[in-house]
Amino acid sequence: MRRLVGLWRRSLRTRVVINTLLLSTAVILVVGWALLRDVADGLAENRRDAAIGEARAGLEQAQSQLDAAVDSEPTRQSQALTQLVDALAATRGENRSYELVLQGPLAEAGGAPVRASGNVGIDDVPADLVREVASEQGTFWTFSELSLFGAGDDIPVVTVGGRVTAPGSNDQYALYYVFSMADQQETLDLVRTASLAGGGVLLVMVTLVAGLVARQVVEPVRLARRIAERFAAGNLEQRMHVKGEDDIARLSTSFNQMAESLQSQIRRLENLSRLQQRFVSDVSHELRTPLTTVQMAGQVLYEARPHFDPQTARAAELLQTEVGRFEALLSDLLDLSRFDAGAATLELDPVDLATVALSAAQDEALSRAGIVGRARGVTEPAVVEADIRRVDRMVRNLIVNAARYSRSAQVDVIVTQADDRVSLAVRDHGIGMEPEVVRRVFDRFWRGDPARSQGGTGLGLAIAREDAALHGGTLEVWSRPGRGTEFVLTLPRVAGERVWSPVTKSVFA
Repeated sequence: MRRLVGLWRRSLRTRVVINTLLLSTAVILVVGWALLRDVADGLAENRRDAAIGEARAGLEQAQSQLDAAVDSEPTRQSQALTQLVDALAATRGENRSYELVLQGPLAEAGGAPVRASGNVGIDDVPADLVREVASEQGTFWTFSELSLFGAGDDIPVVTVGGRVTAPGSNDQYALYYVFSMADQQETLDLVRTASLAGGGVLLVMVTLVAGLVARQVVEPVRLARRIAERFAAGNLEQRMHVKGEDDIARLSTSFNQMAESLQSQIRRLENLSRLQQRFVSDVSHELRTPLTTVQMAGQVLYEARPHFDPQTARAAELLQTEVGRFEALLSDLLDLSRFDAGAATLELDPVDLATVALSAAQDEALSRAGIVGRARGVTEPAVVEADIRRVDRMVRNLIVNAARYSRSAQVDVIVTQADDRVSLAVRDHGIGMEPEVVRRVFDRFWRGDPARSQGGTGLGLAIAREDAALHGGTLEVWSRPGRGTEFVLTLPRVAGERVWSPVTKSVFA
């Protein structure tokens, strides 16, 4: 069943064929049912009309024979009625298609005697018809089923009844004609069998046609899907074969044009990316040497500032500060260029994140900002395989951001762990962030409020997320205005094994 469901979900051709087969089956069943109903109604009406006509003729003949038998004595009358039934039943010999039932006199108490031909009796006549004939003058009919004429199973019959009157005694007699509809039933069965056979053949043909049409339509789509998969895998030279001028051919042409346009755009973006990476890398390396010289000169001036006048001493301090910021920016740019070039590597060692959390809660950046740091979940070791330098940089970046921007009185550093991963969360209770800020907080060179930048470069969180991804982990953020912010760093126990979610969801999630 799973294979069938999978085939149904994956194969458009299978769905087209099955849906066509089901719809065709429904249409054939409805049309066949309507056709059989019309045929059955037509056969029944024709047989009914013929039976009523024949029965009326028989009733007139019976009345004529009774009128000719003027003897009113019961014995003579009984013999005449018996002869009447025999005479009417013998009008068609052995091939007659009806049986007779004569009941009467109807006014006789205790039930009128019955005379019948064959093995039919008054009990075989529908009770509703008996009541109608006994109560009213006229000719009445009804359909029913009986086991007659040597048939083993019940066959449909039409029964026609009327009354005749004995002239001498004015006694009323009910005369019933029971006509077989075996021929009509046989015709209907033949039509039903032919309809079923024709419907089955039609379904097979429709299935074959649907399969052929689906193949002609779906195969190009399937080919387009395969080429799109190869295109997505990086094989940008794949193209569809164009044959003819129909809609599929135009689709193939449009697909090839789209592929060529995408290939051109991808190559242009790759070239721009390589140029950008090369530019950042070259500039960072080229600025390293003059920056070192400027830094050495600035250090000399900074150490000699007690001998300068106040304005010169302040200029030396500003120079030292900005040179330090410039060096940090160059270091961040070099790291980003390594990430972009795929050249970043890890120096792996066992790292206890519980120890890292304890150290982060006591960071001097928090104490300088008047924030109380608290470590939680650090009673047990939480060891992962990681690069301690990059882990310290990620955690310190989160702590420094909380100290600079959160305006919180307390920052919690929380460690939770599972069998395959460990999460370290930095949670503040400050001003929080708006949703649009949360969406862009990991973008490079982006700062939510430049007026409160406090010297940041806008690269710290972007580098931290790259460091987490390099380990196979994740760095996520949740925040609500007025309720604080939580950054959750999740690392696998074994570096390189991908993790997709923190051990414990944030309270904001």
